[in-house]
Formats: sequence, C-alpha cells, structure tokens
Amino acid sequence: MEVDRVASDSENVAVDEKLVEVEAAGDATASQPEKLRRRSKKYVRSNSKETATPVTGVAASLPKYRNWKNSRRSRNGHGRGLPKKGGAGGKGVWGAPGSELLEEYVEDANDPNYDSEAVINGDVEFKQVIVEADPEEIARKSEPVILEYFEHGDTNAAAEDFLEYLTAMRSHVVCETIIEIALEHKPSHCEMASVLISDLYGRVFSAKDIGYAFGRLLDKLPDLVLDTPDAAVLLSNFIARCVADDCLPPKFVQTQMDRSQELNTHARQAIHRAETLLSMKQGLVRLDNIWGVGGGIRPVKSLIRQIQLLLKEYLTSGDLVEAMRCVRDLEVPHFHHELIYETVLLAVEAINSTVEEQLCTFLAELRRSVIVTPDQMDRGFLRVLEDMSDIVLDVPLAYIMLDRFVERCQSRFRLGANVLERMPTRGRKRFVSEGDGGMIKDHALKLRE
Repeated sequence: MEVDRVASDSENVAVDEKLVEVEAAGDATASQPEKLRRRSKKYVRSNSKETATPVTGVAASLPKYRNWKNSRRSRNGHGRGLPKKGGAGGKGVWGAPGSELLEEYVEDANDPNYDSEAVINGDVEFKQVIVEADPEEIARKSEPVILEYFEHGDTNAAAEDFLEYLTAMRSHVVCETIIEIALEHKPSHCEMASVLISDLYGRVFSAKDIGYAFGRLLDKLPDLVLDTPDAAVLLSNFIARCVADDCLPPKFVQTQMDRSQELNTHARQAIHRAETLLSMKQGLVRLDNIWGVGGGIRPVKSLIRQIQLLLKEYLTSGDLVEAMRCVRDLEVPHFHHELIYETVLLAVEAINSTVEEQLCTFLAELRRSVIVTPDQMDRGFLRVLEDMSDIVLDVPLAYIMLDRFVERCQSRFRLGANVLERMPTRGRKRFVSEGDGGMIKDHALKLRE
C-alpha cells in the first residue's frame, strides 16, 4: 500500500505563526533558539490503484481490523499491489506450484552421481523411427478383422481397424489376406470381400498395392489349389471384379499375359479366364453379379423353387449331409419357415410312410444341428395348419396324414406347445353301427406303401 503524509489545518496554522515570530525576533531567535514542536503525522493507507487524496479536518483514524497487517504485498510504496515473489513466498515454500516443471535441470559433470551416458545430458538427439511390422504379424492381426467384417459388413469399421496398425509399406498384405480368406468361404463372402477391397481403395491401399497383391497370389496359386481346388477360377473372378470396380488398371491383365511363359500353370489359367471375362460383350456390367445373387437378395419365388428342388434331390439321393450343406448355402435363416412348410406339405401330399420317415429324419437333423431355430420350425407347422382348408381340397386325407406326420416328428424331436394346441382333434370313432347287427367295422386305412 502507498503511504501519504497529511497534516491537519491546525498544525499548518501553528507552524506559520512560529515562522512569523522567528522572522520578527531576528537575532533574538538565534540567541534563544526555540525548538519547533511538530505533532506526529498521520498515515493513510490506500490501494495503489486508487488516487491518493489528503485527509482534511481531523485526522482520520485507521480501522481497528487491519486486513493489510498480514498481507504479503509490498509495503515500500513502490509495488503494484501484487503478492511478493509471485505468490511463492512464505515459510516452508520452495516455489510456486508447478515451477519445478518449468525449470531445466542441468547435470553437473562434477557430481559423483553424474552419468555421462544419460539421455538427459543434452547431448542426445531423438528422432522418430517407424518400425515396420512383419508381413506375418500383419496377416495375423488382419484375419480377425476380416472375419468380423463378414459378420457385420461395415467397411468403415474394418478400415478403422486396419489403419490402427497398418503402414504404407505393408498395405498389400491386407489385400492379399482378404482374398486368401475369402477363397475358403462362400460366394457371398467373396462378394463382401470384393466390396471391401473397392471401399478400401484409395483409403488403405492404392492400385499399385492391389496389383502387387494379385501378383503374389498368382505366384502362390499352386499352394492355394491344395486347400481350395477351384482357387484359379476364384482368383480370376477377383481380378476381373477389381478391374470392373476401377480398383485395378486393365493393363495389369495384359502385362501378366505378356509374361505368361514365366507363370505357373494355374496362374496362366487364371489370367486367361480373367481376360475372357473382361472381353465379353457387356462384360463389365455382368461382373457386378459374378459371385451370383445370394442370401436374402434373391426373389422369394426363386428361393421357393430352390427349396423344392433341394427336397426332391434329398428324397432321390437320401444324402442327408449334402442336404444340410445345401440348406446352409441358401443363407436365408429368416426364411427357414418356408423350408419347414414345404417339407410338411410334401409329407402330407406324398401319402407314403417311407417319404414321411425320410422327411421326418430331415427335420430332426435340422433341429439337432440348430440350422433351423425352434421358432422357425413352429412357424412352418403353423403355416400348414392355417392353409389346411385349401390343402384338403387337393388331398382329402390331409388331416389324417398331418396328424400321423406330427406324431412321428414328436417322437423324434419336440414341437412347440402352440403347434400341438392348434392341431385338429380326432372325432369319435364308431366301431359298431346300429344297423349292421353288431359287426365291428374295420377302419384301417389302406395306404400305398
């Protein structure tokens, strides 16, 4: 705080009178000196930012509660009103909080603990070094990402996962791994792999990386054929599809054709087939469906037709394993109730115990292997019950056949309670008629065996 010395009006008057007496007395004042008695001055403390004003009248007394007494601000009258030492002063204080981070610690060479090889001496320069991962490690990290992509189909999520560990020098390894994994999966997964390569083009790898990956795959084709016999055909489809998607320049195929003498037999077959696909009339348009239309994209009528052919082929061959594989290849788990519907309908219309047994075994295997869920199984049977009014017009014994087939299936696997509740109840059988003289009637149904 700034200190101002202010005298009251009475003090000023007393001083003036004494000065006049001194001038009038002249030498007398010198012989008898009179001490000027000055009264104590009052100090008024104010902030440095405020303008100092003299106190007039009676001297103003200081407040009893002096907040400034223990203040750390400067008291010499020249400060700016800020704490001393930047707030770092005081007993037991080593500095302002965080000041230890701002100070540069310099090692003393004469210190007994001085380490001449320490990195903090200032004579060591750090440079960023990007370590390239091994191709085997990148392939190992890429495999779970690709398999997860086959489940959700989100290319953006797959791209973000690849960019976490991938560098520009190893981008071709990802493209190569995508195709190798797709060769071991279904055509629908090959379609997804082609879409993934198209979406990652320009973001994760370039056309040069894709061409280099295909070149390595052509060289490894003899080994790939051992695991996937039709690897040459599938690889040619991938090459043609990448050219159609503008991910690979057309000159790649021509370049490989020029050096066909250096390629192995399977590689030459793949390149020749790719060239044939690209040279077809409207070939680029047809290449969009080179992997076929699978899953739920197909029309409903086409799916129903394939299901009917599947059941007829199974009844003819009796190969249950092949039938299960064909059901999986349909890739329509949401449409399995149609498969159950067609199976039950075929059993009702056949009126043959052998056919019923085969179809019952087919349904039991679907249930055991969890290819068809219990909900889809019950929905298929309920659809048959809803259409029985129309089915009985073509098959008069439809209710009897359905009842027998449901009993046969119930003995092999368990149906839902809603199906059993909606099954039609049997009427009362009349063993003795009133007009036949007590003769017991034979109600045994003659069926074609």
